[in-house]
Amino acid sequence: MTALEKATGDVVLKFEPFVLHVLCQELQDAQLLQPPAAIDSGFRNSGISVGKGGKIVMAVRSTHCLEVPLSHKGKLMVSEEYIEFLIHVANQKMEENM
Repeated sequence: MTALEKATGDVVLKFEPFVLHVLCQELQDAQLLQPPAAIDSGFRNSGISVGKGGKIVMAVRSTHCLEVPLSHKGKLMVSEEYIEFLIHVANQKMEENM
């Protein structure tokens, strides 16, 4: 709260989702990882990409993100109680990522 009170610009609470990139030698290796390891584990934004040079990357991505403005031009726009709630929500998302 002290840092928020001292802020002169915009402050945003941002929680980024889990992302894991696995470089695979063969497309079959990436296909083995995707359904069982990623999608079946709840990481629905997962997928395989093949670059122009043939690089095969299996990306495991969570959908657990959060981005909430807290202040604007130095003015706090939310209550301390709401910030505590947001921190609780972000911590829950972190647990889900694990």
